[in-house]
Parts: sequence; structure tokens; C-alpha cells
Amino acid sequence: MDLNTLDIEGRPSDTRVVVAMSGGVDSSVTAALLAEAGYDVVGITLQLYDHGAATHRKGACCAGRDIHDARAVAARIGIPHYVLDYEQRFKEAVIDRFAESYVAGETPVPCVECNQAIKFRDLLATARELGAAVLATGHYVASRRLPDGGRALYRARETERDQSYFLFATTRAQLDLLRFPLGDQTKAETRELARRFGLAVADKQDSQDICFVPSGRYADVIERLRPGAAGPGEIVDLDGRVLGHHDGIIHFTVGQRRGLGIAAGSPLYVVRLDAASRRVVVGSREALRTSRIRLRDVNWLGDIAISEAIDRHAEIYVKVRSTRAPQAAWLHRYAEADFEVELIGGEDGVSPGQACVFYDAADGQARVLGGGIIAGTQSAQATSNAAAALAGAR
Repeated sequence: MDLNTLDIEGRPSDTRVVVAMSGGVDSSVTAALLAEAGYDVVGITLQLYDHGAATHRKGACCAGRDIHDARAVAARIGIPHYVLDYEQRFKEAVIDRFAESYVAGETPVPCVECNQAIKFRDLLATARELGAAVLATGHYVASRRLPDGGRALYRARETERDQSYFLFATTRAQLDLLRFPLGDQTKAETRELARRFGLAVADKQDSQDICFVPSGRYADVIERLRPGAAGPGEIVDLDGRVLGHHDGIIHFTVGQRRGLGIAAGSPLYVVRLDAASRRVVVGSREALRTSRIRLRDVNWLGDIAISEAIDRHAEIYVKVRSTRAPQAAWLHRYAEADFEVELIGGEDGVSPGQACVFYDAADGQARVLGGGIIAGTQSAQATSNAAAALAGAR
């Protein structure tokens, strides 16, 4: 593995690198590779939440077991290791916002908030205070230097492991100080390196689901943080007819089919969640088709200004779920501050609160151009009806 591609200035022995060590195999191998290359490596693990209940749960991360594993890896490769208490910061920036988003009828992506507000803001600041040249993580994503001296973000070599969807909010200034040694690695290669380094975490299970929900029942966490959030309401069809009742919109997400508790002649899906009226709106699969997505909190990483890209009608590719392939789209202005994405082929089950991540169509969909949080959607059927009405008026 050629670490020269990381563009870390200075001789390794004189250059400090802080590694965010979660206790998993990826960040452990990142630390080991940099230490082997001769860098002055400092490992930092963040205690993000009350980890007592999650200490022994498989699939959790940043829990008590993980802190122990990170400490053991640091001792094995001979680097200093520190545990920082970020529990209050994590609660305010991630857990509280997660609960608020669900109460508002959204389906949030807490990993995006964690990366942006905790790891790439607070931890990065701590790394700089420690005199580090860069902060390295075990994310499967790549950054490369551009001709102008800045850095760009790219999808990982192994597309099944690519984590660029969760890193779209990374700013240009942050990219200059971040390094991702595993971007061109496969998971199998990473585990083999862990075995070569003699790391006990070589075969450790990957973290899964929402790390701060030990039981896997996220609704329990929301109800504890926001009492009364699971208030009952109606399940209605697209015409407003009441089909049944539910115990709280926090138990539902757009695109959901199971667990509706109502009988119908054909399959029904959650099409929309109305937080104000506590209504779950259901309809056919066709009603799930979305053609336009309104975005908020947009981060742009393109070489030209986003306004210029819009004026040029530049085609981009977007992902509206981490597990879905990018698809062609157009970017438009929406009001003064927000933007809108027009999905050329449409997409099913697009939920507010999720991320919509942009990729460069001219770069094989590999380069990340930024993205935003989905604030609202317009169905393909509604778009078609509006177009027909406009044509009729003419």
C-alpha cells in the first residue's frame, strides 16, 4: 500500500497524525499503517454515549467494548491512545436532532450529523490543538489533490463499502486536513492487513444500524427523549379516507409496507407522514414514485459555483439512499436559499430527513460534488399532472 498518495507534508518521523480509533478493524488498520510508515501517530477514541447497555451488544460501535479494543490495538502497535468524553456534544448534535427529526415525520441519517458535527468539526479541532498535520479515519472513501492544490472527495474502490453518502457534508477546508488511507482498499485486504499486524480485531464484526440504540428499537429512544412523541393518529389514503389508526408516526417511514395493520385489496405503502395532524398517508406503489426533491443544508464541492452549474444545466448523479446506485438528475434553484433536484428516471420511497448526495457525471460518478438533506418531495404523478395542466392552459 502506497501511503505517499495521502499527501501528508513533512518527513513521517516529524509529522504527527491523529487517528480516530473506533475500536473496529478499519480504524485500527489505519493507525497501524501510519505507524508502520513512521508517522508520529496518536490514537483518539470518543466516548459518545452512555455505553453501559451497549458494552456487549454485537454490531454496536463507540461502546465500552470498542474503547477496550482500541486501547489494546494502540498498545499492540506502540502508539499513545486517549479516550475523550464527547457524550454531551454527541447528545446535543446527534441524538437530540435524531429525535426531533423523527417527531417531525422525517427519517434522519445520524451518521451524517456525527461525521460533520463531531468527528470532522470537534475532533478535527482537537487534532489541530495536538499539533497534528492531519486527522486520519478508517472510512471507505478517498480524497485526492486537485490541480489548484485543494482536495476532492471520491467514492471508494469497493463500491459495496463506499461511505461517501455519509460524508457529503464535509467542507473543502476539512478535506484539506483529512486523510482516508483505506479508500483504495477492499474490506478483505483490510482484514488481511490486520492479521499481518497481529491485531485481535482482524475478524471483528462491523458496526451496524444506529450505534446509540443498544436495543435496536429506536422508537424507545425517541419516546424517552421526547415524551408524548408517539401519540396516536389516523392512517388515511391519498383522498383522506380513514383506513385505520396507529400508535405514533415515529414508527413509520416513507416506503414502508409492513406493520400498517390494515387490510386492503392491494398492497399499500407509506407515502407521506404528516406530523402536524399525526396522519400516516398510504397509497399504491405508483404513488411512491418521486420526480423532484427539495433540499436544505446543501454543501457544494464542485470546481465551479453551484449557481454556475445550474445555469449550465450540468447533469449530475444523485443517491437518495446509501444502498442505492446513483442516478441521473438535474439541479435547480428553489426559492432563495434552497435547491431542488429533478430525478430524470424518478425514484421510489424518497423520505424527508435522508441525504441526497451529488456525484460528478463527467467523472464516472466517482467524484462527490456534495449534497443536502431532503426537505420535501413531489411525486412523479403530481409532476405529470402539473405538466399536463400547463400544456392544456397553453
